[in-house]
Amino acid sequence: MRHPLITTALVAAIAGSALASSQAFAAYGKGDIYTRIGVAKVKPDSDNGSLDGGTMETDVHDDNGFAFTLGYRFHDKFGVELLAAEPFEHDVDLNVGGTDIGASVEHLPPTLTVQYYPFGGTEARVQPYVGLGVNYTHFSDEDIDTGDDLDLEESWGWAGQAGLDLVIDDHWAANMAVWYLDIDSDVDLNGKDIGEIEVDPYVIMAGISYRF
Repeated sequence: MRHPLITTALVAAIAGSALASSQAFAAYGKGDIYTRIGVAKVKPDSDNGSLDGGTMETDVHDDNGFAFTLGYRFHDKFGVELLAAEPFEHDVDLNVGGTDIGASVEHLPPTLTVQYYPFGGTEARVQPYVGLGVNYTHFSDEDIDTGDDLDLEESWGWAGQAGLDLVIDDHWAANMAVWYLDIDSDVDLNGKDIGEIEVDPYVIMAGISYRF
């Protein structure tokens, strides 16, 4: 089944292509400063690991929210981009001996990538790109139904990215992007280290891009 965010991006891309068909625009390239804004879905890996010596299985649920990026092209074909967002809140199921214990956590995952644009420096209306970089994730507002003290430590990891701008005019483009984030966090319960949770989400964003 096609993901609703992907469907939205495709519709926006087709509409943008129609609007842009009779317009000229400046080539994408060195010196461009841009922002991308959209709705993002954070979809953690289906296997989030186990805690407390393997006795507690974990399942981190999806969440949606607004996200944006700020980028700069230091070369026709290369640039850097920072991903930011409002805090994402995830429900977490902790299964102990067949009994589910509810928990929740918020996180912010700023991510910096270096990007490659194969059609950079040209007037191609379709501008794909890929990126590789680093992610930092800060966790907050951890809560567990039992009332215990739950704490997730900050995480550093690598990040991969792929995206597409469909140019509308000199400033505007429809955008679709996806990141993979390596997010693993040490978990403390009542001050005791009970292991590591593996979030490792895909972040899928559909929205618009604006060049200044």
